[in-house]
Amino acid sequence: MRPVVTTAEMRELDRATIDDVGLPAVTLMETAGRAVADAALRMLGSERGHVAVVCGPGNNGGDGFVAARVLRDHGVDAVVYLAAPRDAVVGDARTHLEILERAGGIVRMLAKPEELAALDARVIDAALVIDALFGVGLTRPIEGHLAEVVTMMLMAERVLAVDIPSGLDADTGRTLGTAVIAERTVTMGALKIALVSAPGFARCGEIEVADIGIPAALIASTSVGVSVVEAADIARSLPHPQALDHKGRRGHVLVVGGSPGMRGAGRLAAAAALRAGAGLCTLATEGNLDAPDSVMTRSLAPAAKLSGLFTGKAAVVIGPGLGHTPSAAAWVAEVLAAGVPAVLDADALNVLAADPAAIARAAGPIVVTPHPGEASRLLGVTPAEIEADRIAAARALAARTRAVVVLKGARTLVCDGAGDALCSINPTGGPALATGGSGDVLAGTIGALLAQGLSAVDAARAGAFVHGAAGDALAQSHGDRGVVSSDLPEAIAAAIRSLARRR
Repeated sequence: MRPVVTTAEMRELDRATIDDVGLPAVTLMETAGRAVADAALRMLGSERGHVAVVCGPGNNGGDGFVAARVLRDHGVDAVVYLAAPRDAVVGDARTHLEILERAGGIVRMLAKPEELAALDARVIDAALVIDALFGVGLTRPIEGHLAEVVTMMLMAERVLAVDIPSGLDADTGRTLGTAVIAERTVTMGALKIALVSAPGFARCGEIEVADIGIPAALIASTSVGVSVVEAADIARSLPHPQALDHKGRRGHVLVVGGSPGMRGAGRLAAAAALRAGAGLCTLATEGNLDAPDSVMTRSLAPAAKLSGLFTGKAAVVIGPGLGHTPSAAAWVAEVLAAGVPAVLDADALNVLAADPAAIARAAGPIVVTPHPGEASRLLGVTPAEIEADRIAAARALAARTRAVVVLKGARTLVCDGAGDALCSINPTGGPALATGGSGDVLAGTIGALLAQGLSAVDAARAGAFVHGAAGDALAQSHGDRGVVSSDLPEAIAAAIRSLARRR
């Protein structure tokens, strides 16, 4: 797992590196600026056109001053455009501004509207714009003249952001008024939440973490709440097939769902469970049954009990196409009381919206897989509030339900239901998964991994990762708009096989 830091944690890392390790702040800024210049040179390649370094008065601007000086040393026509009065530049940033000017660097002013009007074409037409305006400390909306500076950078063809694109809230990824869209972002020391989670990641382009001298052990000990899942983590956690395996040892998954009018949801979950490695799968649904040949079936009368179906089951998936009937509510209650590891998806979450605390009273491990709309109903807020701070929402839902929460969406989150509420960000998946039934496949995949003995949090992380990887692989052959959910189960098997080769 790669650690991800909050703004407060990054400030503590800077402080500890300067005060405890003894690395001067001015040296950290020099190293950071050189990393930006190196990235800029790689982006430029053989081109040596004009580079506009748009700087603010703070430490981000200081990194930009260093980058401009280093680029000029490499023969690049790099010019600083300072979007603040000179006397607002203080401390280490002031030191590097003065070094730049003594070395012959050019600084043009963008602190006033008339200055912006005179120079905006020069910036917009640059071979590369370096965004060193604001860093991770921004908390207020960008307005007025500074919003016009950001608009100018939005019109540029290529932008390299320093630490984080200006205008993003580093801790949530929200846009504060307006924000830069970068082709690449060089971030200092460690990943920030906005760079790797929705919605901020979409503005960051390719992410490069620059080693500026902050000790790795210090980063690992400081970042305690959020991480990005890596393929190696999933490869280690996946079940290892054994020569003496048989279908019983690989686990039996019970899928409850696929009611009339929504048959496909149950079928998709069941197919995914088998493709993700479950040895057996039973689909229990109301009325006439229609399931893949390899799936066993049980027909449920509206007043039927599930209790007889739990025997021998290693995991239950309930909710895909379940419906909103009194029977559905009763079946969800039975699953919560059964003590069998379970995945609650879709309609199972909707029937619990009036009493989400019931999930916390479950007798066994629970994974809940809401999309933002379902999460909003469980928390009694709007979907917009969920999306405004997805990590906070996932943690709140984990605290309320004591379940492992899989908050679906771009950069799906997995939040541990234990007291520490650790959140991991899933880096796989994309627009190809924005298709009906995709969530049913995810639920079945997680259920299969539970049935094979993974813990709830490991099953959730691995399920989200392989589900996203399957979508990414299909997008290569089908495009982002050509994938349908029935394509996914087989692609999940391929994704698991690919990960197994990493062991």
